[in-house]
Amino acid sequence: MTPPRLFSSGVMPMTLLAIALAVAMPCRAAAEPAPTSAPAPGPAVDADVAFAAQQADARRSFREHIVPFFKAYCTECHGDKKMKGGLTFSPAIKNPGNAAASKKWKKAIANVRAHDMPPDDADAQPTEEERQKFLEWMGTIKYLSPKDPGPFVIRRLTKVEYGNTLRDLFGVDAKIAEDLPDEVAGEGYLNTLSALQSEQFLGIANEVLRQVMAPKGAPPTVVQQRLFGALPAAGADLRLEAGKAARSLARSAYRRPASDAEVAVLLNVYDLAQKNKLDHQASLGLMLKAVLVSPQFLFITPVKEADPGKTMLPLDDYQLASRLSYLLWATMPDAELAALADAGKLREPAILKAQVKRLLKDPRARALFDGFGAHWLGLGALEDQTFDPAKFPQMTAEMRQAMYDEARLFFESIVRENRSVVGFIDSDYTFLNGTLAALYGMEKSVSGSEMRKVKLTDANRGGILGMPGILATTSFPNRTSPVRRGVWVLEQVLGEHIPSAPPNVPALEKQDNKTVANLTLRQRTELHRTDATCANCHKILDPIGFGLENFDAIGRWRDKDDAGGAIDAAGELPGGKHFSTPKELKGIIAARSADLARNFTQKLLAYALCRQLEGYDEIVVERMMETIAKDGYRMQTLIAEVVTSYPFVNYRIQDPATPKPKPNAK
Repeated sequence: MTPPRLFSSGVMPMTLLAIALAVAMPCRAAAEPAPTSAPAPGPAVDADVAFAAQQADARRSFREHIVPFFKAYCTECHGDKKMKGGLTFSPAIKNPGNAAASKKWKKAIANVRAHDMPPDDADAQPTEEERQKFLEWMGTIKYLSPKDPGPFVIRRLTKVEYGNTLRDLFGVDAKIAEDLPDEVAGEGYLNTLSALQSEQFLGIANEVLRQVMAPKGAPPTVVQQRLFGALPAAGADLRLEAGKAARSLARSAYRRPASDAEVAVLLNVYDLAQKNKLDHQASLGLMLKAVLVSPQFLFITPVKEADPGKTMLPLDDYQLASRLSYLLWATMPDAELAALADAGKLREPAILKAQVKRLLKDPRARALFDGFGAHWLGLGALEDQTFDPAKFPQMTAEMRQAMYDEARLFFESIVRENRSVVGFIDSDYTFLNGTLAALYGMEKSVSGSEMRKVKLTDANRGGILGMPGILATTSFPNRTSPVRRGVWVLEQVLGEHIPSAPPNVPALEKQDNKTVANLTLRQRTELHRTDATCANCHKILDPIGFGLENFDAIGRWRDKDDAGGAIDAAGELPGGKHFSTPKELKGIIAARSADLARNFTQKLLAYALCRQLEGYDEIVVERMMETIAKDGYRMQTLIAEVVTSYPFVNYRIQDPATPKPKPNAK
């Protein structure tokens, strides 16, 4: 097999592996980390003192209350001797502040709250007061975690980030990367390169050079001049000029100043090209190709090397600039961010918050929805979701796109106008075009393909709970699903953890057809709830799902269900809160503003860090909520708090012997 060429005809062949090996060196900054000094008195020290007191209280509560509860009601089935369902709490009880214990605590909280555990046939049952006290005590367990910003997740640029970065760096169309495989939803960020992907990156690098490099003998293009500078004067030291070009190019492509060692590697590539009789411009082109396939370009990494004995480090300004720009824009830092990083000013909280506001005003901030918002709302699956074409012929490609755009424009308006997070639930406007307006019954007042802001007069609509795209993604191909909708509201909107369904529970479709022939979907679901193993969860899920039953599987309003029975949207939520319409359900959920904001903050922070939250992260969120609440849970304050948070601007050196945390999907 002939190795792939770096240039077209007449140019020395050189495999991607050779270049990758040449430039695959540890990424490090040109400057050493600044020495740290003892913390000065102030808010940070006060917070640490408060944290120490909270830890002491949490240890006492754990010892005096939580451990006795587990011994009385849990460890008989989930201890060392018996691990029912493969679950034991013994390691978590011995080391409650360990990150590995977090999942077990969350599972315990969810099952105790839902009355799933202890099971009904258990010999000992806690009283309702004991359950509530247990849940209160478990709320303090996060304070047993040590102060830790978590590791920096080293990851490869996503397909979108890679295309956007090539666009901003070279002026090429971002679609140049469209043939790369999509990231697999739920798998998080990837940090590997397969042989096939390596060849794809090499092919894209070839295409970039074809577009930006002038043919041999022709004057340099504008992009060439920007990347490499003007043509050297006659008699100039070409290698010296190549070194200047290498340093300038690496500063942009690596998103930080290159170290002397990294520049030397690029000059080795230039020298290799010169030995193979390439002219100066072609040699610079080969050096550029080496940059494009280097890990320093393809991966996002921390850039500081830790001093011996140090485990926690602040991100330097360059890494912070990249972390911010890829979060909000899905691309490299622009000139202003780069200048602030060069000046060492970006870590100043006031400046960092000002940059958040500036970036959010830019059209590139659409990336926050495409990357985070669509995943949060579950709209990523809408394009490929199957619908019965006989029942829902309206679900064309145009309709799906309009549904997605409605949610995107609505999300962007909440952020751009700095509205409260409650606006996601309780709003009186949306964005429609003629295609989508038909689902709202507004086709007479809205026509054409252009999306526009529309005032809503029906209070059952407005906000994400009445949005067709979301109602569609939480439905089955041929009918609604109150359970899916209930789970979605509780988990994605309110941040509650729902226990997994018991094994071998039959679906509604498995019910005896003669028995359910004349029943509405609600009656069929309530029949399903007569199974004791299903009842506890369904009494929480179903009321919310039934409260949205006036919307069919693609979000149209209806008064009767598919069987012709009248829709009964009435229900009761914990705390004796009753509702009978989607409007009233929305009002109850909107009133839980603190839960809405906390859930959104947690999900955004996890997305920003590219990992699941655990341990000390929960304490960070608790402190952030104090500031966010004072500003009425406004979105720009929420986002600024995430960006200036302790785990966003710091990181822990990952011990090679420590298992790496599971990345969070983005």
